[in-house]
Amino acid sequence: MKKIFHLLFLVTGLAFAQEKLTYQKPPSEILELADVQLAPSVRISNNGEFMIMLYSNRYKSIEELSEPELRLGGLRINPTTNIGSRTTYYNKITVKNPNEKEASEIKNLPEKLRLSNYKWSPDESKIAFTNTVKKGVELWVIDLETKEAKKLTEATVNANLGDVINWFKDSKSLLVKMIPNTRKELINQAESIPTGPTISTNNGKKAQNRTYQDLLSNPNDEFNFEQLALSELYKISLDGTTTKWKESNMYRSISFSPNGEYVMVTTVKKPFSYIVPYYRFPSTTTIYKKDNSLVNEVLNAPLLEELPKGFMATEEGRRDLSWRKDKPATLVYVEALDGGDPENKVEYRDEVFLLEAPFEGKGTSILKTKNRFSGILWGNKTTAIAYDRWWNNRNTKTYLFNPENPSKTPQIISDRNYQDVYSDPGNFVTHENENQERVLFIDENNNGYLIGDGFSNKGQHPFVDKINFKNLEKETLYTSNLEGKKENLLEYNPEKDLLLTRVESPSEYPNYFYKHIKLRKGPQQLTFFDNPFASIKDIHKEVITYKRDDGLELSGTLYLPVGYDTNKKEKMPMILWAYPREYKDKNSASQNTQNPNEFTYLSYSSPIFWVTKGYAVLDDASFPIIGENNEQPNDTFRKQLVENAKAAIDAVDNLGYIDRNRVAVGGHSYGAFMVANLLSHSDLFAAGIARSGAYNRTLTPFGFQSEERSYWEAPEIYNTMSPFMHAEKMNNPLLLIHGEADNNSGTYPMQSERYFNALKGLGATVRLVMLPKESHGYRAKESILHVIWEQDQWLDTYVKNKKEISDQVKKLCVNRSKIRSL
Repeated sequence: MKKIFHLLFLVTGLAFAQEKLTYQKPPSEILELADVQLAPSVRISNNGEFMIMLYSNRYKSIEELSEPELRLGGLRINPTTNIGSRTTYYNKITVKNPNEKEASEIKNLPEKLRLSNYKWSPDESKIAFTNTVKKGVELWVIDLETKEAKKLTEATVNANLGDVINWFKDSKSLLVKMIPNTRKELINQAESIPTGPTISTNNGKKAQNRTYQDLLSNPNDEFNFEQLALSELYKISLDGTTTKWKESNMYRSISFSPNGEYVMVTTVKKPFSYIVPYYRFPSTTTIYKKDNSLVNEVLNAPLLEELPKGFMATEEGRRDLSWRKDKPATLVYVEALDGGDPENKVEYRDEVFLLEAPFEGKGTSILKTKNRFSGILWGNKTTAIAYDRWWNNRNTKTYLFNPENPSKTPQIISDRNYQDVYSDPGNFVTHENENQERVLFIDENNNGYLIGDGFSNKGQHPFVDKINFKNLEKETLYTSNLEGKKENLLEYNPEKDLLLTRVESPSEYPNYFYKHIKLRKGPQQLTFFDNPFASIKDIHKEVITYKRDDGLELSGTLYLPVGYDTNKKEKMPMILWAYPREYKDKNSASQNTQNPNEFTYLSYSSPIFWVTKGYAVLDDASFPIIGENNEQPNDTFRKQLVENAKAAIDAVDNLGYIDRNRVAVGGHSYGAFMVANLLSHSDLFAAGIARSGAYNRTLTPFGFQSEERSYWEAPEIYNTMSPFMHAEKMNNPLLLIHGEADNNSGTYPMQSERYFNALKGLGATVRLVMLPKESHGYRAKESILHVIWEQDQWLDTYVKNKKEISDQVKKLCVNRSKIRSL
């Protein structure tokens, strides 16, 4: 009788139209895993002398998320403190030498530390950071030698547009954004009286922009944005001397030249826009000397509301201004050769230029790229590496070129599909040059070095390669083959033969090590973090591979409860968690990038919690959506979704572990979109969990995820893929969860609200949970624990106890009075 009552409580307790429910917590076996203190983030100075540990709370509180917030121009700002309202803060910092086991506390830190925007000094002897207090943001600095902190300013720093702190090259002073005394009082939108309507116009040009959120929407927003963006620049010395460096303006970014003699400053201008974020507002980029005297204006960029269609579209004229890192003071910029329009057929898409001081006129061309330019790794006078990228065919090229001799044809040393991880040659090793800038490491024999993840059809084996830039011959210096462990190769210093790695296993928390690969010396352990999830250290974990009906190789990581007898094979309920990804070829889609030796980390969003409740979990199951040649992946999106899901369930069912009638599917964001489609177009699942998704693609008419076509170009795709359009087909219980303040492009909270109303109107079993103050990813401890509780109740009700509840409800609903008497 007690069990029947419990089951009825689960069903009826989740069935009310609206509930006044306080924040709940999951059961103890899950709570002890969800509410743990994690190890700190680790940062090591480039010279290897200092290792800092940055500690933070795992979650924010709902009180923190309830602090004042203005959403303007794509930003979320706390107008009281003048910093991003969603900023992640560190509440503790310690420092040690890598050779020491114990870290030292920093003296004189504020009692309640809210550290962010930290920056090493050029000589790496100090760290500057901001500390957020009740009424604003302060500037602090830590001397790493003495391990002492010192406050340099009161709470008058302006961190609203980022790039708050920039060191002068002497490491003795900083250039800092400060709140101007001339700032005007902000307009209170709720109390202001309109002076007229808000009007937007278009002169016939196409402005096919994605559905951005938090945009400006009226003149009051414009006024408030300007006031919050305005800063004065101050030069602040470590001895406390403060000098105004530049008058009030909307400073977006600041960058010192490698030799420290020049400063590149970008400012935001009017007119503002109601359809794009602030980084596409008009801007001016100007070069000053370090004493703040004007050198030259190098870019006057217009408002960027109109772009050609396509992911590879870009603006005309100069873009991507930066400093050449291996030269004292040389500007680099890029210009499109195709008018910024990917539809135009040209031999080369982009051209790269250098501009020497005094930065006047047109620069010198040094390189043209076949695809859209994506970056340069500078080396020395005669050697540099450039990269390009093209979304439509997933192609990327790597160029070896001589920046001093543009007439010499660049060598394409890699030409590959960037989704083909098995062919990834790795990343080039860098080091600091005489100006403390990261540049390509080149030894005396003209060799470079590469660190790669090492994925292949034989598993993951990270590597260090040496490549000769004269003949491009490669030699493998190190391949990771640790038994039962995963080794991440982080940095390599060829001069010292010192390799920094992070080693982990399913039950061993990642820790840092040094090793010498040529001398085969080490490893030397640098950190000693314990496993905070010890209660599940003995769960069964394996990467399984299986095939889709069309023969495509798929994979997923399978977790079974502690003590589960794989010989007895008791039938369990299962949770399948996934996220669809688009590919242009089957070879890339079939590659396995999961490592069974990876540490079993439980984030707030993880389904692995439920192994403690007797569920099997197939996490990160492969859900490729493929469109080869002229076919687009979304042309067969629904069909491939169902094929992926069926293959995953068949694979675990064939192992004999699960009751395939009790399988749940879950996902977040695009994964939530996947869940709704699977429940609407298949009978594979008992129930679903969809968090922060978009369900009506007509509300994102100018593209979504990896879809470039607009609604008017492919209406059948938008309608076919939208679960909202097929709400009448929903035959399985669906739990919808969404943050009320979702800031992700396209996933408006309205998406879940309207989808719920449609499902409710059509008689589906559905529950909608709207989380106050939460955005696309959830932050508050109260919200996260409640989300886990909601998921736990839903799974137990509609998956684990599916048959029992169905049978008992049928019997007990015959006589309502009998139910009441229980």
